[in-house]
Amino acid sequence: MIELSRLLYRNIRIDSLTIPPGITSIIGPNGSGKTSFLQLCSGIAEPEAGEIFIDDKKPRETDVGWVNEFPDKNILFSRVSDEIASCLFFSHQPCRETESAVLAIAERMDIMHLLDRTMRELSGGEKVLVALAAALVQRPKILVLDEYDSHLDETRCSHIEQLIQTSAVPYILRCTQQMEAAARGNYLLYLENGCISLSGSPAHVFESLQKTPFYPLSWRCKV
Repeated sequence: MIELSRLLYRNIRIDSLTIPPGITSIIGPNGSGKTSFLQLCSGIAEPEAGEIFIDDKKPRETDVGWVNEFPDKNILFSRVSDEIASCLFFSHQPCRETESAVLAIAERMDIMHLLDRTMRELSGGEKVLVALAAALVQRPKILVLDEYDSHLDETRCSHIEQLIQTSAVPYILRCTQQMEAAARGNYLLYLENGCISLSGSPAHVFESLQKTPFYPLSWRCKV
């Protein structure tokens, strides 16, 4: 479980929250604190007060895969293959194992054709795919995605979502503006003014959001 208690950071205020394994979607108005929340859970930011534990370990003691909302902020290396391998380089993995892991994740994500290109040649969507491959190649304990899907078309989003759902990552936290995608997750958090206003299954949370822009369109059509 991911446990948050007495958390204070900028506009974030959370007394107590438990996030189960699986895919957790985070939704809410602009400025509600979604990115700050993800930064805390990934260890990029540390709380001013309170604690976060991922299976009894702090975020910075945990293997975390992170994909930034802005593609260029993910880039560390000039070549795509090196970018995907970045975390393996930093953990001093053997060259042969690193090359094998990069090829495997590139094949799963259908981006083999990008491996020999440079990052500056890529489109925004391609940069996001490379960032996601770099996050997954290390087989992280937690994968944190900040609106990665805003840069991808529907077909690619569907493919990547299937890949994420079948991955062995125990915890996936994703902020999204796509309510249909949020509805397909296991757990849902609705943030408002830095607080968790609603949490639970998508069915439970969306029941309270029927008269808001956050209700999935396909669910409205069922009524």
